[in-house]
Amino acid sequence: MTEQNTTEAAPAPPEDAVPAQAGVPAAEQQPAAELQPTAEQQPVADSLVAAPLSAPEVPAAPKDRRKLFAALRWTAAVLVFAAVGSGVAYGITQPERTDIPGLSTKSDGRWVYPELSKPQLPAGAALPFAKDNPDGIHYAGLTQLLLPPPAGSTPDSTLKLEKDEAVTVDTFLSEYQDILREKMKTDLANEGLRQIVARGWTTPDGTRTRIYLLRFHSSGFADAFTGCKVSMGLRDALVLQADSVWAEVKASQRTDLGNRTSGYATQGNTSDLSLYQEAEPTGDERYKVGCIQSGDIQAVVLQSRKGEVAAVPFHQTAVLQHQLLR
Repeated sequence: MTEQNTTEAAPAPPEDAVPAQAGVPAAEQQPAAELQPTAEQQPVADSLVAAPLSAPEVPAAPKDRRKLFAALRWTAAVLVFAAVGSGVAYGITQPERTDIPGLSTKSDGRWVYPELSKPQLPAGAALPFAKDNPDGIHYAGLTQLLLPPPAGSTPDSTLKLEKDEAVTVDTFLSEYQDILREKMKTDLANEGLRQIVARGWTTPDGTRTRIYLLRFHSSGFADAFTGCKVSMGLRDALVLQADSVWAEVKASQRTDLGNRTSGYATQGNTSDLSLYQEAEPTGDERYKVGCIQSGDIQAVVLQSRKGEVAAVPFHQTAVLQHQLLR
């Protein structure tokens, strides 16, 4: 019969006792509780740290080891909060504003235009309406003063453009009634017309926009042009009337509809900007007209659409073209 040696359970060591570690002096031995925390002691954030660190051949001093593990725990905690924070930010920036409570600002119909900038002038040339240029002469290339098309639009293939977006007088006058064209052509020749450029586009909702810029020899000749007013005699909009919505906008001088690139604001003098709409009865296609007299340049803005021309993008287009000419 083999004897079985039994030993009484040794009493639990004090909390500050350090188990002997083979080959390591007692002064450098590290408490086991700090080397390998139990599941209850280990923070959740420690699970984000890579594989457990293997013990070095020569353990660090207890004070340095405690600093190391404290730093690892704080690093893991920071990673947790950073991950949560970035997830929240991603969730806010990705959805549409209308999908987030408190940010449900619906579009008012404005078009998205490229960022606008004034063209570079020839050396020594004055800005229009500057103190040394009271007549408002525009020295920039006329095409550079045309409003660029908005995002999502397609060029108007029916607009007959020459080199550098120039158009002939006949092309411009095709917008007017046949009975008026011959006299208007003679008047333009006598009134100092120098050049006409144009740009046109169609947006996905079917709105067709054409902008004509007419450059004259001086502001006096531009003032004499009668082809852009309430009685201008358009071919497809025989009778015009003042745009009633625009009158309200001007009266309040609204500046809450965006900056000059993404919206429209009526900062500054708009006395040289007049907007009209087709009077009832209308045909299937309705018209709105913008007239801008800016120094030596007369701008004619035409928008048409089957049904109704939306007020906001029409006003936006006219105001932005006006600002490019100021």
